[in-house]
Amino acid sequence: MLAPLGIGVLYGKRELLNKMNPFLMGGDMIEYVYEQETTYASLPNKFEAGTQNVEGVIGLGAAIDYIENLGYNKIQELERKVIEYAKKELSKLDFITLYLTPNEENHSGVISFNINGVHPHDVASILDSEGVCVRSGNHCAQPLMRFLGIDSTCRASFYFYNTKEDVDKLIMALNKAYDMFKKYIKI
Repeated sequence: MLAPLGIGVLYGKRELLNKMNPFLMGGDMIEYVYEQETTYASLPNKFEAGTQNVEGVIGLGAAIDYIENLGYNKIQELERKVIEYAKKELSKLDFITLYLTPNEENHSGVISFNINGVHPHDVASILDSEGVCVRSGNHCAQPLMRFLGIDSTCRASFYFYNTKEDVDKLIMALNKAYDMFKKYIKI
């Protein structure tokens, strides 16, 4: 959401949050401490242990204001354009396997792919050396990876601040990675 790391929002039904025990202790989240028992402050203080992440709260507030001013429709439009361009350009690379949902309505700003015959960690390292940041690994989706018959993928994530030029840089870096590995690929 464009906010600093380490900040978030806990949203839940009041009756469920009241039943839950906090997982962090300290600060104003305690009502009373006894030798054998502790009672917690009422919501939301119950889940606010320790020193507040003031800079995170301010940053999150600014991020929320920025997103609200830009508008969700504009964000979706910008993201959709860059994703469509990325899918079109990536699909032109015959050495790439794309892992995309066939349902366009469910597609997010994430595109998973592999260079056929090259380990995703190697691809990610080459892309990194070209100034292109992707993630590689199983992305906490091991059941899906097993279903697809693969161990891991590279994953490019796009948001409304990405541009077609970012996609072009990704394509150039992928071509470089493929050129480096193509003589070793045995498929």
